[in-house]
Amino acid sequence: MLLIIFLTLIASIVGYAVLSLPESATNLQGLVDNNIDISGVSNPVTAVLLNFRVYDTFLEMVVLLVALLGVWSIQEVPIESISDFKNPVLHTLVDLLVPFLILVSIYLLWVGAHAPGGAFQAGSVFGAGLVLLMLSGRQPFLNFKGFPLHFALIISVTLFIGISIYSIFATGELLKYPLSQASSIIFILEGMATVSIGLTLSLLFYGIYTKKKSKQ
Repeated sequence: MLLIIFLTLIASIVGYAVLSLPESATNLQGLVDNNIDISGVSNPVTAVLLNFRVYDTFLEMVVLLVALLGVWSIQEVPIESISDFKNPVLHTLVDLLVPFLILVSIYLLWVGAHAPGGAFQAGSVFGAGLVLLMLSGRQPFLNFKGFPLHFALIISVTLFIGISIYSIFATGELLKYPLSQASSIIFILEGMATVSIGLTLSLLFYGIYTKKKSKQ
């Protein structure tokens, strides 16, 4: 009963917030265009997501991490491997596709500063490569687990917090980057976010990483 009341309250608040939104944005495009030179990048979408409204991106990373923790809270894992099916054609195809997907992910990360791309697109492609490995019966997280895996998952959130603290001392404002360092900070943030997003999405698909090889 309490859960129903709580969910109804949340739904009411969200509904009120949506209905209260203005019909159109007020000169937001103009504000971005006028300040693009101090963002550190030339792509307006990246400028908004990784500079002007970077706290939104930080919270999105936290949401992904919390979702994964929710999956990991499930005690019983019904399977240890996505597939035990042996198919040399499939394995050869995956061996060719996964390196290509990694290259595409790196390209999307690099091009995001001045064209469509960025951490979420790059992380999604990277995660798709890991999912392909799992669908072909591989276990990419078998030897990459424990502290190294956990560190890779939280590195972007930790970096966001660290840069937040640094920005206060460097500029006197929260998450306002020094102009000379803005481009480098955004690239580092996007790189770490790509790793965390890719791993998180693939682990959400997998359910939970395996702790031992399946019996042959």
